[in-house]
Parts: sequence; C-alpha cells; structure tokens
Amino acid sequence: MQPVRKAVFPVAGLGTRFLPATKALPKEMLTVVDRPVLQYVVDEAIEAGIEEFIFVTGRNKAVIEDHFDIAYELEETLRARGKTAQLEALTAELPEAGTVSFTRQQAPLGLGHAVWCARNLVGDEPFALLLPDVIIKAERGCLAQMMDVYNTHGTNVIAVEEVAPERTDQYGVVEIDGDGDVFNVTGMVEKPPKGTAPSNLIITGRYILKPRIFGLLETQEKGAGGEIQITDSMLTLMREDGFMGLRFAGTTYDCGSKIGFLGANFAYALDRDDLGPQLRALAADLLG
Repeated sequence: MQPVRKAVFPVAGLGTRFLPATKALPKEMLTVVDRPVLQYVVDEAIEAGIEEFIFVTGRNKAVIEDHFDIAYELEETLRARGKTAQLEALTAELPEAGTVSFTRQQAPLGLGHAVWCARNLVGDEPFALLLPDVIIKAERGCLAQMMDVYNTHGTNVIAVEEVAPERTDQYGVVEIDGDGDVFNVTGMVEKPPKGTAPSNLIITGRYILKPRIFGLLETQEKGAGGEIQITDSMLTLMREDGFMGLRFAGTTYDCGSKIGFLGANFAYALDRDDLGPQLRALAADLLG
C-alpha cells in the first residue's frame, strides 16, 4: 500500500462572497485572528504527515506563493529589532525548501478540473485533497484521523459530518452501509432535493483519493453550472475501488461563508489566553 505523501489545495477561486475585500486579496489569505485561513489548512496537512504541498492557483494569487516563501527584508528587520518571538512564529510556518509546488487552473471549470490540473505534480500515487476555505478545529486534525482509516483499509476516504435533515439540499450527501464512525460509502448525491437525501451526512471538504481519479476526471463531462464536478468521478471510483467514510471528531467552520468565517475567528480567539478573556467581556458588552 502506497503512503499518502502529497496534498492538493485548490486555491483558484474568486471569493466573490467576500467582495470587495477579495478584490485584491485572495479569500484564502483572509485572517482568522492573526493567521491566514489557508495556513490552518496547511498545518492540518503537516500534522497528518504530508511531505509535499501542491497549490492549484489562478490569477492574482501570487500573495499565496509569497506567504510560503522567505521574506528576507521582514526577517532581517525583526532580527535587528530583537523581535525573536515574531521571527520564530514567522519562520516556523515555512515548509521545507522544495516541498511546495504551484500550478495554474487557467479557467474556472470547477473543483474536478482544479484537481485534474495537479495530475502531473501528484503522479501515480494516492493524495490528500483539502478544500482551503474549510477549517476543522479538532484536538487531533481531521486529516490525521483520515490517515488512520486509509492505513487500515487502503482505499479512498472522505470525511463526513451530520447536519439537520432540512439542510441536506445545500451539500453533497453520502449513502452509507454500516454503523459507527467508520463505514462503507455506497452512494453520493450532490445537493439532493429536499426530502430525498439518503442520509444527513455531508461531505466536509477532506478527501484521500487514489490516482485513478485523474483518468476519470480527464473524460468527465461538465455537470451543474458548466463545471467538472469531482463527485461524478468519485462515484465511478467508488464502484471500482470502494470508499470509506469517516465521521470525524471536530468542528467545521466554512470560511467561504461570512458567518462561518466570523465563527472561526470567535472560536479561535476564545481559545487564546491573550484574547479570550477580553473577547468574552467585549461580547458581553455588545450583547447587553
């Protein structure tokens, strides 16, 4: 069984729900407290043992490349001013040299197309796919939990979580066979009409996929919205090779939505000794 060494981060989206903030700043670089959303997702991958990081970018995303590079002038200024803590925080988040790659998605043709754009960098090995606007706050990272499932079963894995049944029409939903937190996935439906969902378990934005997905995506027809939907190819992969689902331990914050982004800021700030007490007092004042 091949180990999962590489992770793909599709960061080519326009972030229209956060305009005008995202006119010049990629949505993935919006900050939760004092770190970009994308950094939390990359940290999750690092914790899970990922060794190579592949970013599928688009126009006006150069700031992402800069974030994962050395900022020589800034580091020298911090060093000269004796700001050791800030310097250490800055350098601690840098991946090792040669472990980060970037490729372009020239046209906005959907998540499936973005993943396909990474095919030559991933090669013929399994990989993790992490949606960069989904932060999962957990004692042990979601992807690390998924690695346990992959290492046990040796097949494709998706992370799922429960939502209220009346909200399932907003998400990709799985059909399952089995009980407990790990089970076989027997079907996937993208945004099923109200009352027709096979379960209330939704796909969260974390995947471990075998490289066969690239061949399927290459011939995949465009689906909803004129985009190449990865779910369609995942269904074929499921029938060929199987899929396991994991009901992970953790809390999801969809930072692609304004309320999810605000919730993430609040949750992470409350956890900090330097901010939590003041934030609680401020919230009490604001709420009367």
